[in-house]
Amino acid sequence: MARRISASAFVAFIIIIIIISGGLTGAARAQDCPRGDLDKAYCDRDGDLVADTPTDAKQLVNPSTLIFAYTPVEDPAVYTKVWDGFIKHMEKVTGKKVVFFPVQSNAAEIEAMRSGRLHIAGFNTGSNPIAVNCAGFVPFAIMAGKDGTFGYEMEIIVPADSTIKTPADIKGKKLAFTAPTSNSGFKAPSALLESEFHLIAKRDYEPVFSGKHDNSVLGVANKDYDAAAIANEVMFRMFERNVVDKAKIRTIYKSETFPTTGYGLAHNLDPALQAKIKEAFFTFPWEGSSLQAEFKGQDKFVPITYKKDWSVIRKIDAASGVKYSCK
Repeated sequence: MARRISASAFVAFIIIIIIISGGLTGAARAQDCPRGDLDKAYCDRDGDLVADTPTDAKQLVNPSTLIFAYTPVEDPAVYTKVWDGFIKHMEKVTGKKVVFFPVQSNAAEIEAMRSGRLHIAGFNTGSNPIAVNCAGFVPFAIMAGKDGTFGYEMEIIVPADSTIKTPADIKGKKLAFTAPTSNSGFKAPSALLESEFHLIAKRDYEPVFSGKHDNSVLGVANKDYDAAAIANEVMFRMFERNVVDKAKIRTIYKSETFPTTGYGLAHNLDPALQAKIKEAFFTFPWEGSSLQAEFKGQDKFVPITYKKDWSVIRKIDAASGVKYSCK
């Protein structure tokens, strides 16, 4: 289970972040510009579906300390160590101090970037569209194998000895999702169950939210849930670390391949700094690193674009009636 930090410690940490990053950056004033689905604080004049870097130098930020966060899919304490070597590499390339920020939820991560407290991040598949449209997130990299391929599948899992054989058998049962912003943990399986199996949440099955993929995997293994929709890359890493016994779990559905966590930066960082951050990702030495040990089968970062590589995710959102409304 993820470690919880006290409210006072969290507040203190946020205050430190505000101080070292030069204060909160307020949303840019609404401009008369093309923006598509982007929040009114951003512009998209080149049509790439992500926020443009501000042309007004006064709106650019170049903090002395960079804050980096990884999507909160598993225990933050584990990933602080996993990312340590990468952070040291980024410090060397950028010439700046880099701090790992262990976010507790997708919503907290999105809000941190929207308010200017977070500069570099990995957002999970389903959160990418919201982070792009509401927080000015610009994804540019993804983990891939030696041959440059990347992706994962959504699986619906059940206890190994369950009587559930296909998704149709979930009717009348309890199905665990992770969070409303998750692609594989909510949006994709919800659309699938309705379109292919005519199952609608609350009418045909009881939906519950576990908070994270690892909670869902453990919940199925311990029979807390009749079934769960999860990202199989998370489950595989849990098997590798012996966090859960794979003999206790059975898969009843596997989706097409989706993009994994997208890595990127805040749109309003100084262009020269943006270039250095990208350089740090694409020059990171994977061989023998803790990243390679944790993310088995991944051997490098490769370039991606939100417009092309998240097209399938936007289609799922559209089919599910998801709107990228920003609060």
